[in-house]
Amino acid sequence: MSMVHILRVARLEMRCLNRWSQMCRFVFASLLLTTLVGCSMAVTKLETWEGEPAGAENAAVLKAPGVIHVSQVNGREMKSYLMDDLALDYALLPGENEVVFTYKTIWAKSGVVDNGESKVHVIESKPQVVRFEASPDAIYQFEFSKPESRKQAEKEMPEFSAAIVGAEGAALAYSTNWSPADSPRADRAPMLSDGNAVADDGVDALSRLKSVWETASDEDKKAFLRWAFE
Repeated sequence: MSMVHILRVARLEMRCLNRWSQMCRFVFASLLLTTLVGCSMAVTKLETWEGEPAGAENAAVLKAPGVIHVSQVNGREMKSYLMDDLALDYALLPGENEVVFTYKTIWAKSGVVDNGESKVHVIESKPQVVRFEASPDAIYQFEFSKPESRKQAEKEMPEFSAAIVGAEGAALAYSTNWSPADSPRADRAPMLSDGNAVADDGVDALSRLKSVWETASDEDKKAFLRWAFE
C-alpha cells in the first residue's frame, strides 16, 4: 500500500469523523432547543393563588413580556426563572388584584470589554405596583414606552410607569413606585384602648405580626426590636 493511498484513506476518515461530530452537535442542539421550548411552554401560565378558590375556573389572564418581571401578585411571591426574557401569562382571580413588578432593559456595550466585566448595560426600573379590577375570562397586557437607545432608557427610567390595558386597548390603571409598606399584607389590625390587636377577619394577632414582619424594611425591624426590648 503506497503512502499516497494511506493519506487518502486518512483524509477520508477525518472527513467522516468531522461530519459525525457536526451531526452529533446538531442533534444535541436540537434536543436542547426542544427541551427549552418545552420548558417555556410548561411555565407560560402561572396561577397566582393557593388551593382552589372560587372564581379560579373563570380566571383572567395578565400577559407579561420578557422585559417585565412580576415579583408579587396580591402579596404572594411569584417564581423566578433562569431565562430572564421569558414571557409569562399570569392567571388572576376576578376582582381587585395587585401586581408588583420591575421593568428591565439590556443594552450591549460598545468597544472592548475587560475580562470579568459585563458585556451589557442593565437598566432597571424601581419596583412598580399596579392595582386593577379583573373581569372573568378577560385578557390584559402591559403597555409602556419602549426606548430606542440606552441613553433614552436611562433618561426615562426614573419616571417609568406602565399601563394595564384590556382587549379593546383602553388603559385601566397605571403603575406607581412600590414599597413593602404598600402591600395589603402590611395592614395593621385595629387597636383597642388597652393596646390589644383585634382580628376582625378571623386572623389571629400572631399571624398578623408575622405577615407584617415579612414585608417590613430592615429599618422598621430594627425600630420594632428596640421598642420591644425597651
